[in-house]
Amino acid sequence: MPASPPIDALDALYARPGFQLRRAHQVALSVFAEAAGAHDVTTTQYGILVALRARPGADQVGLGGMLGLDRSTTGLVVGLLEQRGLLTRKPHPTDGRRRILSLTRKGQRLLDALAGAAEAARLQLLAPLSAAEAGTLGRLLDKLLRHHDGAVRVPLKRQATCRPAAPRPSARRS
Repeated sequence: MPASPPIDALDALYARPGFQLRRAHQVALSVFAEAAGAHDVTTTQYGILVALRARPGADQVGLGGMLGLDRSTTGLVVGLLEQRGLLTRKPHPTDGRRRILSLTRKGQRLLDALAGAAEAARLQLLAPLSAAEAGTLGRLLDKLLRHHDGAVRVPLKRQATCRPAAPRPSARRS
């Protein structure tokens, strides 16, 4: 019986899930950049703006947790968005270590303008897949990420709630 040919080392590398996920991320970034290029926004910046729209008044640390971003990345990106006038960062009224974030009108308008480009990027990324395959891919990625989330340096806080800027008396419990 003849021996089977050895698997090429590069083919073995290309088949590794980590390699494929990294390449898929590169493709997703490229597709988004092409679709949203006129708006000069990265996927991380877009994520922060979307999260702030969903959770207005979130603090900077909580926002990072919602997106699985470390503190330094969150601070850097928030600073860039603040310089562009897309969000404001104000000190918490009772905790000087916290920064409360809010979208500006300009940030809201940018998100509105990006809606079509973001959807176009999503559709283009998933174009090679049927609707059923795209759904399966999403479920499998979610399962993989949820399983390993506790082992990463910055776990994703999926149900992160923004802490209000000032405590509300009715929300306190003894």
